[in-house]
Amino acid sequence: MRPERQPQIWRSEAGSRLWLSGLIAAMEHAAQPEQRRLPVAPETLAALRTQLALPASFRISPISTLRH
Repeated sequence: MRPERQPQIWRSEAGSRLWLSGLIAAMEHAAQPEQRRLPVAPETLAALRTQLALPASFRISPISTLRH
């Protein structure tokens, strides 16, 4: 899938449910004790910290150009 199309997927109700189901599945997988014992690569942690440092609105979609 092309990256510019990815943000559009979750904007529908069905897409939101699919995205949320995927998130829940990933969190359940990561919460398993055998997964929690595995080391995490430093570059993965750095990328995660960088992503989490962004404002939520920037992570979700580009700044809207619509005027209210």
